[in-house]
Amino acid sequence: MNAYLDYQAAKPVDPRVFDAMKPYFIEEFGNPSSLHLYGYNATKKLEESRQKIAEFINAPSPDNIIFTAGATESNNLAIIGGALRNKRKGNHIIISEIEHISILNIGKYLERQGFKVSRLSVDQYGRINLNKLERLINDKTILISISTASNEIGTLQPIEEIAEIAQKHKVWFHSDAVATQSSVPIDVQKVPFDLLTLSSNEIYGPRGIGALYLKKGVRVNPIIIGGGQEKGMRSGSENMPGIVGFAKAAEIMKAEINTEAARLKKLRDKLIEGILKIPKSYLNGHPEERTPHNANFRFDYIEGESLLLALKDENVEVATGSACSSKTLEPSHTLISCGLLHEEAHGSLLLTLGRFSEEKDVDKIIEVLPEVVRKLRVLSPLTPPKFLEQIKKEVN
Repeated sequence: MNAYLDYQAAKPVDPRVFDAMKPYFIEEFGNPSSLHLYGYNATKKLEESRQKIAEFINAPSPDNIIFTAGATESNNLAIIGGALRNKRKGNHIIISEIEHISILNIGKYLERQGFKVSRLSVDQYGRINLNKLERLINDKTILISISTASNEIGTLQPIEEIAEIAQKHKVWFHSDAVATQSSVPIDVQKVPFDLLTLSSNEIYGPRGIGALYLKKGVRVNPIIIGGGQEKGMRSGSENMPGIVGFAKAAEIMKAEINTEAARLKKLRDKLIEGILKIPKSYLNGHPEERTPHNANFRFDYIEGESLLLALKDENVEVATGSACSSKTLEPSHTLISCGLLHEEAHGSLLLTLGRFSEEKDVDKIIEVLPEVVRKLRVLSPLTPPKFLEQIKKEVN
């Protein structure tokens, strides 16, 4: 039996979503830009889907929604497009040190274009300090981009307060909501986001489709130029099967999110309680203000890559950091920003639960992980001799 605990990296498409998509591959294949019946039907479905995404986040109008090819493109459109739109007003942007790699790299790109990017530090739990944020704002600040939560350690940010500070200083506020879409309800009328990034696969829809919410009156410069689709902000023929699937996924998630969050939190808490019984194990991220599906741990004297490979042999699929930056051998920038040493950050294990997780998945990793950790510590040159003697005695 395989136990899959890497839902933050990739989620399966819900069968109900797949059923809704099927006709749009073969039967309803029209292009919304066409003027005949097939085009009319596609346009009608496109706008119905836009309405469902708007309802998912309680947007005032479907006109607030722009479809993209995914969260990374939405982040690019929001931040680069927003920066270019407002460059006459100023050139200063604020992000946090623990943003998704796409946002960190957008920051580097904009710096090469002459913009100034401030990177806001976080505390040991990965939370920003609101006073520090406000002190960074100056008369050249045009945009703040802080994610709703960390996709890696699960820590929730004080989003309402950030939005209020941005409003007070008349600065646009963008947030990447990917880490919270499947477990924390989003209401853009309660929290006054100017721009919000959404992803289909994060709510069990297809990959390759996302959206950007823009508050009324907010305009960004397009970064993909072409035929002027999506109100001129994102050219290219619309991915109709993906959009239909995204809309169906949003409809399902809106109906089920509260029940699902409570279920996931129960599983997550059991996971945390069981794993922290392992000696010299620690929970990364905030102990309470965290997403219901995320549990991130670290273990002294061993590396996350070794844990991942050893657990793979036990048919347990996990991660040791963000999937989007896993090709680098560098330690997690998020954990380093939280104040961990490099060797501590290298010993992390990321477990994320989802719609199809069951209690038996949690039970399995709680069962196999202690012995995996013990064996790796016995082999590790980092394990202190006294502690090594102790763990060997425990087995005997």
